[in-house]
Amino acid sequence: MSAVKSITPLSEEEYLRSELTNETKHELIDGYAYAMAGASRNHERISINLLSEFRSHLKNSPCEPFGSDIKVKTRSNFFHPDAMVVCDDQSEDEYYTNAPAIIIEVLSKSTRKADESTKLLSYINIPSLQEYVLIEQDFVDIQVIRRNEGWLPKHYFLGDQITFESIDLTLAVEEIYHRVQNEDMLEFLESKDK
Repeated sequence: MSAVKSITPLSEEEYLRSELTNETKHELIDGYAYAMAGASRNHERISINLLSEFRSHLKNSPCEPFGSDIKVKTRSNFFHPDAMVVCDDQSEDEYYTNAPAIIIEVLSKSTRKADESTKLLSYINIPSLQEYVLIEQDFVDIQVIRRNEGWLPKHYFLGDQITFESIDLTLAVEEIYHRVQNEDMLEFLESKDK
């Protein structure tokens, strides 16, 4: 979430209407719209790697993956997660869901605080949500917080496998970070080449 906050509060209807015409995406938190900053290449690589794996795995399933253009509604707030999987959405709205099974946020310096606090508290109160995933882009660390584990965080690093239990998909951490350029990945790839 960016530090650019709307000056006056917006109703849900005003927010949703403005999002259809705004060039910049916004998140609505407690009545105020916050402009979202652009994403880095590493951020996009991680998001696309996951969405590609999810799409392939879920091709013949009722579940489907979405990127950051589809919003998640939690109470009267709206967020743009980097990736998510929706399995049983009864909503008729084409622009948001309130029933994700998995939500993924790729962390950056500007979003970390919100992703680990405001969004965490909002997301874990979504009845359908089974897993909330926080992925570092500047180094290798994936934190998975699962409902069935009491929302306690579990960390995964290079060499580990992660099972996204709600969709029965296991991926190597290395696959999620494919083509990501950070120090951990460079060292890992150098050690594999030796």
